[in-house]
Amino acid sequence: MTDIGLAGGLVLGEDGLARPAWASVDPLLREYYDTEWGMPVRDEQGLYERISLEAFQAGLSWATILRKRPAFRAAFHDFHPETVAAFTDDDVDRLLGDTGIIRNKAKIRAAITNANATIALRDKGGLVDFVWSFQPDSTPEPHIVDDIPTQSPESAALSKALRKEGFAFVGPTTMFALMEAIGIIDTHLVGSHRRGSSGVWAR
Repeated sequence: MTDIGLAGGLVLGEDGLARPAWASVDPLLREYYDTEWGMPVRDEQGLYERISLEAFQAGLSWATILRKRPAFRAAFHDFHPETVAAFTDDDVDRLLGDTGIIRNKAKIRAAITNANATIALRDKGGLVDFVWSFQPDSTPEPHIVDDIPTQSPESAALSKALRKEGFAFVGPTTMFALMEAIGIIDTHLVGSHRRGSSGVWAR
């Protein structure tokens, strides 16, 4: 039995579950879609990691980042904010020599900058409450992939607010992807078996 294409870009898998095409071929992406993508992230370290990885993803495919995530976690000490905030130029050089990650100096420095900004935000209630305060009153209800926007007024506002707090590589499109990934909005296609699974939004 093979996967079956459905209307709107959904694919019915051999397991009888409907997923978007991007999550229907690669086993790694399928697992990520089924267990992580769109689920709420409400801990500081987890959210800082997501912001960091979304920044590294800019201009690349998420599959590339996902395959390299174990190496990223090793290189950045599981994205522990205090540890990364203390990185020196020697650490930057070490990371630039690490073939397991994306060796982009600006993005590496942004991760360090954002670790410091994450720590500083604790005086204002913390990163988690700050980011989640930009949850909109409603979420998209896409029936086809083309219905899914790439940014929103809320992602633009979040981007602006984070930049004001000293964050880097947090553009409106990157922040929209973050909001999708951590459940602030639900852009699962209507008809997908994951639609509404976060518990944040009704099906």
